[in-house]
Amino acid sequence: MKFILPFSVFVISILTISFSYKKIKKGQLSNQPGFALVELFTSEGCSSCPPADEALQEIQKKYNDKNVLVLAYHVDYWDKLGWKDIFSNALFTERQEYYSDIFRLNSIYTPQAIVNGEKEFTGSNKNKLISSIDEQLNEKPAASIKLKTDPGNSGKIELSYSTEGSNSKDEQLILLLVQKMATNKIKRGENEGRTLHHINIVREIFYLPVSAKEATTTINLPPELKKEDFFVAGIIQDKKSGKIKAIESSSIQ
Repeated sequence: MKFILPFSVFVISILTISFSYKKIKKGQLSNQPGFALVELFTSEGCSSCPPADEALQEIQKKYNDKNVLVLAYHVDYWDKLGWKDIFSNALFTERQEYYSDIFRLNSIYTPQAIVNGEKEFTGSNKNKLISSIDEQLNEKPAASIKLKTDPGNSGKIELSYSTEGSNSKDEQLILLLVQKMATNKIKRGENEGRTLHHINIVREIFYLPVSAKEATTTINLPPELKKEDFFVAGIIQDKKSGKIKAIESSSIQ
């Protein structure tokens, strides 16, 4: 289903979240030749999205030894249609609208997959996901990112970061707080009665200028969750073309 503009958000209750994830080691991504970033725009309120969420899980398993990072952004424009997605955020809808401009689309839709900022298609198309990832793995990253985390005070983490080989004028650094896994039972909307499983849910997104100098930022963790439930990721992206130049991830030590 397609929408021109996002809808407003209203609050309803959700069930308890459960977690499981394969640990990502700091430096694991940038040390391998070639890379692929899969960004999925999804929603718990969309009946077409669960197959895409499942495809994302299959992709992660298939490429768990490769330089592939999958991310799920839960958009907020479905929240008006019977079910408020606890993971939804207007900032993620804005990121999807950014890609809509890049690809000159007439509207935004779910589920939508973007691979390395260069290809977009329906997120449940697993064959297209695989062929696009395999193609991108033949290209080496044009830049690199260094990430280092410190748990700091309770409920917060200190994230140090720097970049190499990037052009500060044309590119930007995107830092993300990512929840490894969640399971929710849906009580209303198109997916009423279904239990949905999610992986690599983006919870926070920050846009920063690229710089070779090390800098530090503080990220607040969602309440009632532990640092072990998350990892952080970094992306260098060409602002005009949308092309991803580098990716990196780090567990929270």
